[in-house]
Amino acid sequence: MKRVMIACIALAMVAALGYFLMGIGVIHPGDLIEEDAPPAIVWVMCGCYVIGGLLILLKMRRLWITGATINAFVVVVFIVMYLDQLDVMFSAPGLITKIAQILLEIGLIYLIVKSRPEKSAVSAK
Repeated sequence: MKRVMIACIALAMVAALGYFLMGIGVIHPGDLIEEDAPPAIVWVMCGCYVIGGLLILLKMRRLWITGATINAFVVVVFIVMYLDQLDVMFSAPGLITKIAQILLEIGLIYLIVKSRPEKSAVSAK
């Protein structure tokens, strides 16, 4: 499980790096203009993935569930918003962040399932 946790942290940092690179203007998501996506959102996303990635270290199942839920929401919103704009979906930022986020989702689900509390057996007296 420790390897999966490390992989999840690394994937969160890759997603954060993708947003950071967008924030400083190194990479651009397709033909989007700044009015389509306010620049502050990439910095918020970057910060959230850094903090969320570090929270994985706390080994708290409820945080993993919260992170997986929020991460899934982000991926679904991106797909719904840009389904008709393939230049955005398949741009470097789109691929960097979404591949990392989807793999992160798989890792978090694995951690959640593997950390399920075992049901205690009822002892007969």
